[in-house]
This record gives sequence, C-alpha cells and structure tokens, in this order.
Amino acid sequence: MTRAFVFPGQGAQTIGMGKALAEAYPAAQAIFDEVDDALGEKLSQLIWEGDIADLTLTRNAQPALMATSMAAMRALEAEGVSVTDAAFVAGHSLGEYSALAAAGSLTVADTARLLRTRGQAMQSAVPVGEGAMAAILGLDLEAVRSVAEEAAQGEICQAANDNDPTQVVVSGAKAAVERAAEIAKEKGAKRAVMLPVSAPFHCALMQPAADAMAEALATVEIKAPAVPLIANVRADAVTDPDQIRQLLVEQVTGSVRWRESVQYMAAQGVTETWEIGAGKALSGMIRKIDRAIAGKAVGTPEDVQTAVQAES
Repeated sequence: MTRAFVFPGQGAQTIGMGKALAEAYPAAQAIFDEVDDALGEKLSQLIWEGDIADLTLTRNAQPALMATSMAAMRALEAEGVSVTDAAFVAGHSLGEYSALAAAGSLTVADTARLLRTRGQAMQSAVPVGEGAMAAILGLDLEAVRSVAEEAAQGEICQAANDNDPTQVVVSGAKAAVERAAEIAKEKGAKRAVMLPVSAPFHCALMQPAADAMAEALATVEIKAPAVPLIANVRADAVTDPDQIRQLLVEQVTGSVRWRESVQYMAAQGVTETWEIGAGKALSGMIRKIDRAIAGKAVGTPEDVQTAVQAES
C-alpha cells in the first residue's frame, strides 16, 4: 500500500474544526497555540467560536485551515504515524503550504505568517467585486480553456483549477467570468456555478500577490521536505528548497493542476490518500480522477483512531 498525504484548500473551513483534536491531543492544541502566537491574535477562538463570514475571509481561512491540518498531523504522530509513512505530500492551493509544514520544510510559525501574508495579498490584489471565479461542471480542461479564451474579450479569464475530469474552475475579471459561465452552458456544460470567493485566485490578476509572496518567501528558511512534494503548478515531485520557493510564487498566478497531480501519484504507484484536516473535498475529487485510489479523511479524533487501527 503506497500512500500520499493530501491537504485541503480554501472552502473546507467550518466553525469548530480541529477543536476535538485539540481537546484529545495536547500536540494538536500546541499547534493552535503556536499559530495564535505567530499571528499575535487568537485565531483559534475565531476557528472554534467565531462567525463563519469572518473565518471565510481569505486572510483568516488560509492560516486556519493549515492549523487544522497540522493539528490532525500531530494527532497522527502521537499515535505513531509519521509523514515519512507517505511516499508523497500534496496540497490544493494553500494546502501546499500545509503539506510543506507537515513534511518539515517550513516551520508552523513561518507557515502561519506566510499564509496570513498570502491571504491579505490575494485579497488586496483585486478590489472586492471586480474579480470572480466559477466552477464549470461537465467540460474537460481543453474545452474550458477555449471557453475562457472566448469569454476574455480583452479582460483576464483563465482556467485556474483543474480539479477533476468533471470540474474546472475559471478565474478572472467578474464580467469575463460571468460570460464564461454562459458560454460554457452553451457548449454543453452541465452547470456553471459562481463561487463564493472574495478574490479571483490563480490567474494573472493575482500578480501583485505573487510579488508580495516572492518578498515574504525570500525571508524564510525552506528545508528539503522529508518526503517529496507534488507541486500544484508542475504536477510532479520536487524536493529542492529553492525550487519549492519559486513554485510557491508561481502558484499564486498559476493553475492548480490537481487532476494531473493525482494522475502523477497514481503513476508512481500511490494506491491510497489520506486527506489531513478539514472536510472531504479532495477525497471526492480523487475518486473521480482515479477510482483505484482509496481515500480516507482524517480530521477528527475518531478519524485518527480509525486510520491508525487500519495500520495495525
């Protein structure tokens, strides 16, 4: 059984996530404390008792989801499962940072600060209401690329997330994305759904955020990960710290090549993925990409126990 640990991205956040882990495992509680200290505020209080609208703000959602993933990772470690029990780590967008923290490439404190910077930079790159994202269901990547091209009309409109064979997300200027949604339906998409996001991620409009991340990442130590990272923008394995730094910058404006990343892992013999942290969105995508890969979500103390018992 060859395994990969995968880490969720934005959209998986819920109020209360990670709380049971923190109550059950001192090492999980320590992660939330470390993130609170790194950010100089009680993010854990927002995660556990706050308002979902506040938690969903990208400056909060990004470090919060990483904290929850790392709490689940520490709970697994407390039960004897190590990151090196996986052949690869991978994450969806911000989940790539969680994957790097789990693999010891970045410290938890640095990751929290980087994700706060990333969230703020992505939010301020485009004034609220000027950008948008839409999920196109039922068309493949090539079809969606041609839809985006037709819809652009001089504005930015790009295929941003190639999630699975049935779902590609477009990102860009609001009017262009709205046009893309209409064109996609004309071309046979089952549905085109405008996403409740506060900025148009993973497109050229994010260049100011990419510049901000280049500056922020230049000041942080990145070590070689304990296991290779499948990078979003490359859809193959990387271990070189300088390359990782560069790819994290490119990732801000580049496409999340999730479908190809999963196909790469399958080609390397991965037969099982553990989704570490909040939700089960990645497990659902992976099932659509390759039914031969078994998926399990590890986000609660019960999930941790189930995963560990299956090991023994």
